[in-house]
Amino acid sequence: MSKTKTVWFCQDCGHKQAKWAGQCPTCQKWNTLQEEVDLKPSSFKFESESKKPQKPRRLSEVNLNETPRIKTNINEIDRLLGGGLVPGSLSLIGGDPGIGKSTLLLQLSQALTKKGLTVLYISGEESLEQTSLRARRLNLNSDKLFVLAETNFSLIKQEIDDLKPDVLVVDSIQIVYKPEIGSAPGSVTQVRETTTEFMHLAKGRSLSTFLIGHVTKSGEIAGPRVLEHLVDTVLYFEGDKQQQYRMIRVIKNRFGGTDEIAVFQMTSEGLIEIPNPSQIFLEERRRHSMGSVIIPTLEGTRPILIEAQALVTDTVFPTPSRKATGLDANRLSLLLAVLEKRLNLPLYKTDVFVSIAGGLKITEPAVDLGILLAITSSARNRVVDPETCVMGEVGLGGEIRSVPRVESRIKEAIQMGFKRAILPNRNLKGISAPFKEKIELVGIDMVDEAIEAVCGR
Repeated sequence: MSKTKTVWFCQDCGHKQAKWAGQCPTCQKWNTLQEEVDLKPSSFKFESESKKPQKPRRLSEVNLNETPRIKTNINEIDRLLGGGLVPGSLSLIGGDPGIGKSTLLLQLSQALTKKGLTVLYISGEESLEQTSLRARRLNLNSDKLFVLAETNFSLIKQEIDDLKPDVLVVDSIQIVYKPEIGSAPGSVTQVRETTTEFMHLAKGRSLSTFLIGHVTKSGEIAGPRVLEHLVDTVLYFEGDKQQQYRMIRVIKNRFGGTDEIAVFQMTSEGLIEIPNPSQIFLEERRRHSMGSVIIPTLEGTRPILIEAQALVTDTVFPTPSRKATGLDANRLSLLLAVLEKRLNLPLYKTDVFVSIAGGLKITEPAVDLGILLAITSSARNRVVDPETCVMGEVGLGGEIRSVPRVESRIKEAIQMGFKRAILPNRNLKGISAPFKEKIELVGIDMVDEAIEAVCGR
């Protein structure tokens, strides 16, 4: 027998080479080359690939009708997907073990069967009895929901050919394998090839497919990065599985916007959608606490009010600590430098801890001013008015820059009962009169003006 030939593939860009190297020569990423079995084109082909060649068409002849959508009756899921489920779409759902991926897809399967669709749920990691017990705990029962405990792709495809479902759920993609590939299930080769097979099935048969993906220790979806390029939508669970709230963020969506977020509550009856996340994030805050500031932020198209907390304490060590939870640590260092330079705050001899309450991760720069005011409030032992919200991007010169969609943020603050808003002066000019009548708007240009307006001199 001939010796099995192995090659090295880059997990990020798919570059192929014969020997290992620490850095990929194509994408310049480090430690991304993985060893795989070299498959000859003559000995491997996609089982689900269409045999009919596609013919080119004029762009003007392509039907421009709106992409058909299937409402799932779970409003938060419909919003994440861009308005509903698209026939033939391929979606990837990732998250930590036990955070609720299987629970969500079982509930989604039940909702789709109520629309008259046939759903096939591939349970590769659990037996039929285990899946049935979970469905009973969730009070799920439908004659159009079929469960199959199988990991061999060839056998799964046979059942798909016989049943002809409208929706397919694979739990999980890391456990499905192709017998003709010598590597073990979950390897880079198996994950990439089986995902490509499901992609051909989804596109060729208009079969809406959901793939559940495991995550690595670093929090990324296991398998090659090409896996995320193959699918249409990537949904990712965030939050601590020990807490009752789950957040689902859209990382990629070919049929809608990205960075949308939905909040669910885990109960004994499954995941319950939370239509007003601002109320959830603010319900446990202490109204007269030092170092606490409310910030209207945007997650995709949804405005959410969050609480930024800061703690500034003296340190006895030569190197002070700077810790950030839910916020980029580099951004925090930049903001601390602005405070020290523009306001002469002696933060070089203090420990600074900043946290976004509720477990949310914020990346937009519009929270800069709120973070600065929270730090100043804790450093000066001044309480920020609990009925005041703050928004604005901070530049290195201490100037306050404008933020996008300011009226959406103010509208959410008004609905939550806030009486005053601190915002950039440039945004103040474009706000319509009805908003100015319902809430006091204070425009500022520099950081010191905001500190004086909120914390006093």
